[in-house]
Amino acid sequence: MDWRSTIKGFQAYLKLERSLSNNSIEAYSRDIEKLYQFSDSQPVKLYPETITLINLRHFIVWVNELGMIPSSQARILSGIKSFYKYLLMEDLIKSDPSELLESPKIQRKLPDTLSYEDINKMIDAIDVSKPEGGRNKAILEVLYGCGLRVSELTELKLSNLYLDIEFIKVTGKGSKERLVPIGGSAVKALKIWIENIRVHIPIKKGEEDLVFLNRRGSRLSRVYIFMAIKQLAQLTGIHKTISPHTFRHSFATHLVEGGADLRAVQEMLGHESITTTEIYTHLDREYLKGTIIQYHPRS
Repeated sequence: MDWRSTIKGFQAYLKLERSLSNNSIEAYSRDIEKLYQFSDSQPVKLYPETITLINLRHFIVWVNELGMIPSSQARILSGIKSFYKYLLMEDLIKSDPSELLESPKIQRKLPDTLSYEDINKMIDAIDVSKPEGGRNKAILEVLYGCGLRVSELTELKLSNLYLDIEFIKVTGKGSKERLVPIGGSAVKALKIWIENIRVHIPIKKGEEDLVFLNRRGSRLSRVYIFMAIKQLAQLTGIHKTISPHTFRHSFATHLVEGGADLRAVQEMLGHESITTTEIYTHLDREYLKGTIIQYHPRS
């Protein structure tokens, strides 16, 4: 079995059958490329169908020696397991050598979150007298008010806004669509941006349906949003590591702290598995612990 043709077949499967984004397909491809490089470096060259569990364990040692951290190793192994599931499904192999392969133990790092007061400080610090200020205020309100990923925000479409009933339709990972409630503050900021500012921008062809545009009428880049948030954090004296994802984490954390049902939070975040959402219950325990330490008379 030729490595190159097999990798191409895997890429086609990820695109056509699993509907993954180009970024995800590239990430999976890099993982398999590493296995290919490892197989090529062995005294007897290995092929997808000749690799055994022992070979894969040696591959883990090889990846570790490259200096990769456990979380990167775990991601690579996840890609390889998907690759072998594909080969098994296509009857290209008779048994899956990755089935009993264990990923390295990684400690789940609790993400940084912002308090409601910090989020208000950042939003209030935006200069709304400038056109980009009105847009950036809408961006922060939507990121925090709906818990969107930054890619979901940059791809948000006017045709998917149902502001009269306070819902938006979001296209998430794997092109999966979900309806997300949107609160009054975000609706107000969006309407100001769309009705008073965006209408005066000459829009580039093909971008007419996108909600957020730069002053040249093109879609906003993820890097721009990241930099705008970093600048606001510095301006307001917030010294945490902040990114657009921080607003998503804060959205989920504040919901869980307020007693929201975990299944409802999972649905709003677009998590495929409830175990991904469960990290916010750990954050909630940290919050409760901090509250006891701060307010209990015997702490």
